[in-house]
Order: sequence, then structure tokens, then C-alpha cells
Amino acid sequence: MTLSVRLDDELDRLVQETARVLNRTRSEVVKLSLRDYCGRALRARDANPYSLAKDLLGRVGSGRGDLSVRGRDVVRELLDAKRSRRSC
Repeated sequence: MTLSVRLDDELDRLVQETARVLNRTRSEVVKLSLRDYCGRALRARDANPYSLAKDLLGRVGSGRGDLSVRGRDVVRELLDAKRSRRSC
């Protein structure tokens, strides 16, 4: 399929320079760039807070069923325990 796109001078120079550095044609650079951009855009669209942070989380659940009700108390207990370890 053919697609015609008008590039401003700056973008045209950027594509030409990239093609020269990568030893590719301008068309290949544009195709690779579009594939990368569209892929990232679609992944971002499908992303949710969990999928964005899942590599930072140790596990899905806490094992505690009362956190929605006692969340503030649990955090306070953890902070108090941390303070008491520091004062020893």
C-alpha cells in the first residue's frame, strides 16, 4: 500500500540523517519509526496502573483481607515498628 506524507524540512533532514547513519533507505526509516511509534501508542492505550507497575511489585495480593478497612492502622503500625527499631 502506498501512503504519501509531506514532511517539513527539519523532519526530512532528520529522516535523511537517520537513514544515512543506519545505512537504510528513507522509506525503511519511516516504516520502522511508524511501527515503533504505533506499537508504543497501542501498548500505552491498553496499559492500566497495575501493568505499568507490575515489575515493581512483589506480589499481587497482600494476604490480608482487612486492608481496605484497616489500611491506615496497618501503615501506622508499620511506621511505629520502624521507629522503635531505630531507637534501639
